[in-house]
Amino acid sequence: MFFQETFRLLKGRLKSSRTGLGSMIALLLIGAFHQPALADEKDDQELAAIKLQIRQLMEKVDAIEQRKEKEKSAVIQTNTERQLPPSSSSDSGAKSLSPAPHWMSLPPPNTAPIKASSQNSPPHSSIDLKSSSPAAITQTAVDRLPPVFSIGNVSVKLGGFVELSNIWRSSNMTSGPATAWNNFPYANSPNHGLDEERLSSQLTRSSVLLEADPTKSIQLQAYLESDFGGAANTTNSIQISGYTPRLRQGYFTFTQNEWGFHVLMGQAWSLVTNYSKGLLPRQEQLPPVTDNNQIPGISFTRVPQIRFEKDWNKKYWVGLSLEDPQATVAFSSSVPSGGRLPAAYGETMGPKIFYENSGGVLLNSNTVYTYNPAPDIVLKTAADTRFGHYEIFGLARWFRSLSVPVGATTSEKHTHFGGGIGAGMTVPLIADKLQLTGNILAGEGIGRYGPTMLPDTSFNSRGLLSPVPEIIGAMGLIGHPTPSILLYSYGGVETAGRRRYMGADGSQYGYGIDDQDLSGCNVEFGVCNAQTHTLASFTLGGWWHMLHGSYGSVMGGLQYTYIKKFAFSGANAVRPTTSGNTLYVTFRYFPFQ
Repeated sequence: MFFQETFRLLKGRLKSSRTGLGSMIALLLIGAFHQPALADEKDDQELAAIKLQIRQLMEKVDAIEQRKEKEKSAVIQTNTERQLPPSSSSDSGAKSLSPAPHWMSLPPPNTAPIKASSQNSPPHSSIDLKSSSPAAITQTAVDRLPPVFSIGNVSVKLGGFVELSNIWRSSNMTSGPATAWNNFPYANSPNHGLDEERLSSQLTRSSVLLEADPTKSIQLQAYLESDFGGAANTTNSIQISGYTPRLRQGYFTFTQNEWGFHVLMGQAWSLVTNYSKGLLPRQEQLPPVTDNNQIPGISFTRVPQIRFEKDWNKKYWVGLSLEDPQATVAFSSSVPSGGRLPAAYGETMGPKIFYENSGGVLLNSNTVYTYNPAPDIVLKTAADTRFGHYEIFGLARWFRSLSVPVGATTSEKHTHFGGGIGAGMTVPLIADKLQLTGNILAGEGIGRYGPTMLPDTSFNSRGLLSPVPEIIGAMGLIGHPTPSILLYSYGGVETAGRRRYMGADGSQYGYGIDDQDLSGCNVEFGVCNAQTHTLASFTLGGWWHMLHGSYGSVMGGLQYTYIKKFAFSGANAVRPTTSGNTLYVTFRYFPFQ
């Protein structure tokens, strides 16, 4: 009877056991005792010992099962506590319960109750088209997105879009999705009346924003943004359009909120760029255009810099930026670095000049870089009021060249100062339905800050770089007829002045000369050395946020730009002009928005 009862008990334990160890012990005991009863079993003490061993084994099984249940409950409780928002622990003053080894974690799921809607409205999108410069179009709007995951105490946000643009131009520019506005040809070129059609995905963009808060008042951020606007020597569009990634922006920022103090270091939009609010990065007042070279009249660069800013209650701002310098040089005749300028009036020979070198280590060896004695310096103040955002700034630049005067055997170093003053504004006209924005920059040697790329400098008769006077300006209207539609219209102008001297042969040299024979500019295959005086443009476009949901967003854009180029007048008052048209049809998919 004892063995039958033991077998029944162990069989029940086998069915109810929740651990592999309990199952194994039960099976061993069944195998050991499920035998026919022996007739000669007489020793009661031996039976008592066996019973004691069985009870001890069963007690061990129960202890192991209880310990496993406690460990399982502790894991479930820890995982539940990790999903609580950070504010729940910080408000109560409790310490974080997340174990130290878990250095990488996913953000908590959205546990907010889902409200029923009779209209089955889609989830809210982070794309906001009510702004005068929607970050989803001009940047990547990564600030508006939740963290995807965290690494230690650093949260990681991902942004970007995949793009396809169909580009048509009335003249053949052999250009990708960025239009070189000053290169629209005159009628002498066979490309003048030869339109261009091109498809491109080069502006597909990705970004990542890293954020950390070492203290309640200090915030650290790092931002990286790239696209495929690069073109290596082996790149072509014949069979595989293998265009290369490039750095658009890459910087980190330090913010002390109690002091209103901000520092930026890295590659970002220049402080010269107009802003829609404050002076912080990713708040630039960039036009929501599809062309990657912006539009004529918009002041900007995107270069390495060191920036210091101070705000007062996020209403009044002052910023100082030291930015990577570079200059463009134009001259009426081709004089390479190391060549000799045409002789000035009354002279028999001109000086030899040096002003640029080919790129060296980690620079582009296929282009040239000017001599740069100091960074460009931008000092800007801004104010945010009920009536809009307003700003003024000053720009300082330095240009350097070497010259070897006639008869001399050593070079002389020359440094010339340039720069200008500028202003910008963003004004709401009808609440969040219509905004007016504008910017202007005037000075000498400021050509690099305009999309047209008018020259910064030319040469005078002594071989010194002479900054060219220029004005860059634009004004735009941005409308929002519905939450999913954005319309915009911009007008812009860039114009340059003269920097010239009279040569020994009676001809003018420099930039803006007016004694050239330019009659060939209007004849196919004619000779045309016209120099650009003014470019004026008009742009009209819009975006439609056509789809959004848990899968992201899809947007479509349409843009038309008309440009008119005016040259300096030549001999016999001939003033060549040309015009151009561009049309963009763009589609973008935002998987994170």
